Amino acid sequence: MKEFNDIKCFLLDMDGTIYLGESLIDGARDFLRSLDEQGKKAIFLTNNSSKNKYSYQEKLSSLGIDVDPNDIFTSGEATTIYLKSKKPGAKLFLLGTPLLEDEFRRAGFELVSQGNPDYVVLGFDTTLTYNKLWQACDYIRAGINYLATHPDYNCPLGEGKYMPDTGAMIKFIEASTGANPVVIGKPNHYIIDCVSEKYKIDKDKMAMVGDRLYTDIKLGLNAGITTVLVLSGETTQQQYNASDIESSHVFPSVKELGQVLKKRC
Repeated sequence: MKEFNDIKCFLLDMDGTIYLGESLIDGARDFLRSLDEQGKKAIFLTNNSSKNKYSYQEKLSSLGIDVDPNDIFTSGEATTIYLKSKKPGAKLFLLGTPLLEDEFRRAGFELVSQGNPDYVVLGFDTTLTYNKLWQACDYIRAGINYLATHPDYNCPLGEGKYMPDTGAMIKFIEASTGANPVVIGKPNHYIIDCVSEKYKIDKDKMAMVGDRLYTDIKLGLNAGITTVLVLSGETTQQQYNASDIESSHVFPSVKELGQVLKKRC
């Protein structure tokens, strides 16, 4: 596994990879320490656009992990970077939480509720109303460009419970308009493009570490970067064996990955 010596940045999914619910995964702290000792960067990567980096900083801090908020990257921030490359300062009709609205305003975009926006942007809007969906559908039917932060159908809450996520909202809009958005977050390569742009890190120096085949590992495959599947969250060994999605590496958890890194194989 000498190729890990060439990796300068580990992109880390969080729930199922670093922690499970409110509990830190065994060995996660040592793994992060080993990255720091070897001068490798850790970026915490999440599809959840209902929160911002500061919310995740608080979550990680409550579990005993101190992290610079600049090293937390959400699909919401990725979407702002993508849109800046298309039309800086664009007018947006945004379906999102107040935290996501603040993220886009800070990035220089104008949020509008009427008139002719340049884009409709759909985030994980836990404040969603029927009128917002209706207005978004009207804009999309009129030909306004349409983006979504990520495609997850459900957001896990723990103990087998879920809440409908952005992917479910995408299906609502598709049923009404026949349109599908450009999706920025995992498993699409755009989010890696945005990471590379923000942090000035070449893709061949990155590795994606996560517990979900269809988001984390599929993202790595779509972006052409090294992947590490950990079996500490959603995916079991049996599910991996039966899947046609192949990871560069598979470990029981980040604990074992950290042990390999310490050996400098």
